[in-house]
Amino acid sequence: MGERGSLHAFGEAIGVSTTTIFNWVKQGKFRSHTTALHSSLTDENMFNRLIFSLSKLSYDRISNYLKFKDMGNIVHINEKWFYISQDGAKFFLLSEENDPYRHCQSKSFITKVMFMAAVSRPIYDGDGNLLFDGKIEIFPFTFQDPAKRNSKNRPAGTLETKSVASINKQVTKDMLINKVIPAIHSKWPVSMSKEIIIQQDNAKRHIKGNDLDFLMAANSNGFNISLTQQPPNSPDLNVLDLAWDEEPAQCLSAVWLSLQACILEIIKIKGHNNYKVPHLEKKAQRLAGTLPRNLVADEVIVRECLTHLHVNGKDANLDEISVPLALNHPF
Repeated sequence: MGERGSLHAFGEAIGVSTTTIFNWVKQGKFRSHTTALHSSLTDENMFNRLIFSLSKLSYDRISNYLKFKDMGNIVHINEKWFYISQDGAKFFLLSEENDPYRHCQSKSFITKVMFMAAVSRPIYDGDGNLLFDGKIEIFPFTFQDPAKRNSKNRPAGTLETKSVASINKQVTKDMLINKVIPAIHSKWPVSMSKEIIIQQDNAKRHIKGNDLDFLMAANSNGFNISLTQQPPNSPDLNVLDLAWDEEPAQCLSAVWLSLQACILEIIKIKGHNNYKVPHLEKKAQRLAGTLPRNLVADEVIVRECLTHLHVNGKDANLDEISVPLALNHPF
């Protein structure tokens, strides 16, 4: 594969000209493909991913379908580093416009800031009117520090905003308790259930759901907020891509629907991550008025997965999943 990274390298490897390779690509004999690295999964990882995915399904006895739970009470949180600036930024300028002048003290040490974002699923009423856009908030990991001495830029004592250099468990705990939970309290629609689940990944800097300080904050103002971890090595089970004000709620709704499609793929391949993200043609379905809020699962495939878990001795992990009971599965 290393010899197929470009048309020139491919031609050199098999002894033909670059033009010939180009023509073969145009004729459809070869295709361009960009491959992504996946997280390495152990057998236990795959079992956990499968069980987590099955837990998102429920049996609709009216329609006799296995459908996704609405997940309207789940808040996804995640962190991401952002550089204040970047070298080699590209812009489109008017022909007579001057080149922009950008500078920093050192290109090797560009300031970066970590942000935590929290989103939930947008909620619409029966007529399709948006009730809640799902955007909780984006919080920077920064602090205010008074300048210790005078300089040409500011006098001593002036408060400066600085990035938190080390993001540890105490820092993320403070962010969760003092920023994320109050934001949920203030933005959560009155008409929605206050039984909320915050889903996070398994980073070592994250606290567990039994933290006493978290529980005190999570069970205030009439809310009952719990904390859960998504399966290890499973970034594909978190919707957060840090889209915000410039992104309409329809985009965030589409991401949650894509999450359901990814979960179905995980179920099909019994917990693995070797799949392509399905294209649901959501925009076309939305324009046609046929876009579902929740996808339907194939009962045959779900039964195969339940049998797979049973054969591998994972029955005990299914206690909190309603699907086996709903399908009258033998275990």
